[in-house]
Amino acid sequence: MSHPHPDLSSPPPLAEGGLRVVALGGLGEIGRNMTVFEFDGRLLVVDCGVLFPETEQPGVDLILPDFEYIRGRLDAVDALILTHGHEDHIGAVPYLLRERPDIPVVGSRLTLALLAAKLAEHRIKPVLIEVGEGERRTFGPFECEFLAVNHSIPDALAVAVRTPAGLVLHTGDFKMDQLPLDGRLTDLPGFARLGAEGVDLLMSDSTNAEVPGFVTSERNIGPVIDEVFRTAQERIIVACFASHVHRVQQVLDAAVANGRKVCFIGRSMVRNMGVARELGYLNVPEAIMVEQKEIDNVPPDRLVLVCTGSQGEPMSALSRMANRDHQIRVTERDTVVLASSLIPGNEESVNRVINGLTRWGARVVHKGNALVHVSGHSSAGELLYVLNVTKPGNFLPIHGEWRHLRAHAKLASLTGVPDDNIVIAEDGVVVDLVDGRARIVGAVPAGYVYVDGLSVGEITETSLKDRRILGEEGFVSIVVAVDSTSGKLLAGPEIHARGAGIVNEDFDEVLDRIEALLRDAAADGINDSHQLSQLIRRTVGKWVSDSYRRRPMIVPVVVEL
Repeated sequence: MSHPHPDLSSPPPLAEGGLRVVALGGLGEIGRNMTVFEFDGRLLVVDCGVLFPETEQPGVDLILPDFEYIRGRLDAVDALILTHGHEDHIGAVPYLLRERPDIPVVGSRLTLALLAAKLAEHRIKPVLIEVGEGERRTFGPFECEFLAVNHSIPDALAVAVRTPAGLVLHTGDFKMDQLPLDGRLTDLPGFARLGAEGVDLLMSDSTNAEVPGFVTSERNIGPVIDEVFRTAQERIIVACFASHVHRVQQVLDAAVANGRKVCFIGRSMVRNMGVARELGYLNVPEAIMVEQKEIDNVPPDRLVLVCTGSQGEPMSALSRMANRDHQIRVTERDTVVLASSLIPGNEESVNRVINGLTRWGARVVHKGNALVHVSGHSSAGELLYVLNVTKPGNFLPIHGEWRHLRAHAKLASLTGVPDDNIVIAEDGVVVDLVDGRARIVGAVPAGYVYVDGLSVGEITETSLKDRRILGEEGFVSIVVAVDSTSGKLLAGPEIHARGAGIVNEDFDEVLDRIEALLRDAAADGINDSHQLSQLIRRTVGKWVSDSYRRRPMIVPVVVEL
């Protein structure tokens, strides 16, 4: 198995007749999925999603792929293909279209409708091309065939990309539920047909590669949800992804069966379910829905609230309910259902929400104690099936953390794919398919681009480090006024601390040190404010470390008069 090396250099020019594949996100992480294909100077992009921040990225709203690799060649992009409508596959599209609004965006009916609603908020009018399973479309030198796949959102697609360099099958996110709620099966005959034609490179979803067997059918969840509804005392609050139409449909069905009204909470949930209802993907019985402003008029034992926050997102409705920072107050007679899987890395946030809800007495039902969710991703048994029916010449596991990618690579090896033809890559690693062989040839920048409010890309790792220090250790500010010519102390020093665990009176000991330091500096002819700031920072920092074993941010302010 070939794998990336930390010292990879910039890739050489693409060999004539070769196909270049570069993942700008989605490899070595869960989210931010984006892959760029290059052939004969033209580009095809598959997916353009976001990654949601973790606790060590305070203040960050979203994390985007780095578009720098294609920024100078956006005119060469023939199309952007979206495999499905989850945020980790479409969330970064508005930011890409800001740079070239007329990139043709290709996807299924529901995917494009969800995207269009999102783009309307960004005031972007896109060029949308709707496709369905079984269709073939050509974009520049790329002939694309679309195949139905089953996932945790309707209308998901896999895409087969044909060029003179060979046939690539990109599965997108998929599973093989044999009894899907919408009756739409993963197109296994289509996969087998492509395998008979000859798949030169298979790029397949790795999220559940470590999980043995087959994913449980969505149909098994319905009776569990119905039981929760029948045994709930008063209000039921269901948290799930804002795009999980199937799960919301099951909640609506259970509400009807148990005589309850339903209210959607949160802008994204209202928007997405409105789109799904309008297009016929969500069946909403008459008179079951109520607006949020009307919920106080509904008896608690006849009300269901559907909201976001199943991953513990700090600003989500459910997190705010857990923190008593929402107009909806959770009580001991409420039942809360977390109807989603746990994305790796979110464990701490989700546990915090569960504990917060439990603190107020709510009964919390989650995947750990009830079958209220099944994964949207294929387990190892299904992945083996796809590998066997497609018989790829080369294999590149995608969409997963390192452990998932390596587990999937091992499955490929077991099915007979030669180890030399299994490529384990990470974001930014360049893979070239030339003469039927896939090889790593270099790497390009593919770092995180942070969205913080209206700021895109302005927040750096240094900024986040400063935020973490402020959040964990606090800060200490020291203000002094000195003579601009002699450097002599004219006023101060004044010291203030916030969040450092030090009361201001404790600084009396270090004030004398600072005054002595400034006297010595003036005697040595040092009057540069930057040099004086550095001297003060080191002196105060050493004193705090020695006295308190803490490392707060030290902020000296030297005013020259």
